Amino acid sequence: MIRALLLTSTLALAGCSLAPKTVLPAPPVPQSWPAGDAYLLQSEAALPILSYRSVFTDPRLQALTEQALANNRDLRTAYANVAAARAQVRVTRSGQFPELGVNAGADYSDGGNSNGAGDFSLRGGITAFELDLFGKLANATEADRNRALGTEAASRTVRLALIANLADAWATYGAGRDLLKIAEDTAANARESVRLTRARLDGGVAPRTDLRQAEQILATAEDSIAQQRTAIAQDENLIRLLVGGDVDRALLPTSLTEVTPTIVSLPAGVSSEILLRRPDVIESEYGLRAANADIGAARARLFPSISLTGLLGFASNALGSLFDSGSFSWSAGGDATATIFDAGGRRAGVAVSEAQRDAALAGYEGAIQTAFREVADALAVQGTISERVRAAAANSAAAADTATLTDARYKGGVDSFLSSLDAQRSLYAARRSEIGTQLLLVSTRIALFRALGGDSSAGSTAPAPR
Repeated sequence: MIRALLLTSTLALAGCSLAPKTVLPAPPVPQSWPAGDAYLLQSEAALPILSYRSVFTDPRLQALTEQALANNRDLRTAYANVAAARAQVRVTRSGQFPELGVNAGADYSDGGNSNGAGDFSLRGGITAFELDLFGKLANATEADRNRALGTEAASRTVRLALIANLADAWATYGAGRDLLKIAEDTAANARESVRLTRARLDGGVAPRTDLRQAEQILATAEDSIAQQRTAIAQDENLIRLLVGGDVDRALLPTSLTEVTPTIVSLPAGVSSEILLRRPDVIESEYGLRAANADIGAARARLFPSISLTGLLGFASNALGSLFDSGSFSWSAGGDATATIFDAGGRRAGVAVSEAQRDAALAGYEGAIQTAFREVADALAVQGTISERVRAAAANSAAAADTATLTDARYKGGVDSFLSSLDAQRSLYAARRSEIGTQLLLVSTRIALFRALGGDSSAGSTAPAPR
């Protein structure tokens, strides 16, 4: 019987595979990022090893990120999905090995006289173990293993998005604090303007329309203050959601000026092959490998299924003699089943798996192309954003000087109050636009971190399934 078991195991391990070899296509994107007026030209031989700590250098943001990685519920869900996928691999893989079992039985009957009869048994062995001669079970295991790895890559995508979204929310909070200060400064200037205009009206120097226009500016500024306080509260709520708990306000920025130098700019000019390391691209690659393994399993179903049975144990009509040498018994057998006619169902199953493989291949190539476009778009903004920041700062400075000069000319009786009001509105819009441009600078750096696949420490959430 031991020789039979060894033979069974040898045959099971010697099964062939009918799955096609996975051949990844050449990346359907150029070998380098686009270059031109909109792109920064730098020579980087290879992508540096990145982690969120090397890109987001502020200790406060790093502390929030660590808290988010420990408590965020979406990330916990992703990790639970990884654990479930790995367990499924073990479930499928168990079908490749014999299932050993044991059973014991006792039966005693009395026909109405004192001569009762008994039947006692103790047997163990293998029941209906399928020989994987054509790789059906092995390919099913391989498909589930690749799906588990794809699920792990998907969890890395969730992790990467969490880090980037938290950095975005953190920067937006700082920008919100700046916008609130602009609104408060504008309101303070408007109150002073209302006071002076009312005094001029009382002195018979200014018309009532000047006072009403000044009051409109004040009301608009006070409305902006209320809106900005709401936006700041909502930004804080978002950070709390991403972090997965309460947030120490000491970890939040007081202005965008604190944020900008702590978000490191990533270099352009690296090979586009780095996109093959993006989590979503890796997930698509494992999906392609799983689809190939599914083809092998579908092809194996075209062939006969062979199962072995082996039992050994003891049987006796008396419990006391159950383990005597004469009570030992064993049996072995095999079955082969083959479908003669199924209206083409199994061949259609192969066709389905091949079509799904083609779809997975197209999805893999599409993921690479989408990733290339996202990086190229971020680089396009990064290549021109410094000029936009400089222009926005110059515009704010000019608007501030214009507002000062126009106000002096109004007070000197040279210009109308309408000119002064227009200058104040222009200054308010210019300062808000400058903050928006600076926030775009920071957001672009974060987007590039995300688009390149970012965080090298997100490479694995746990050991790979076996």
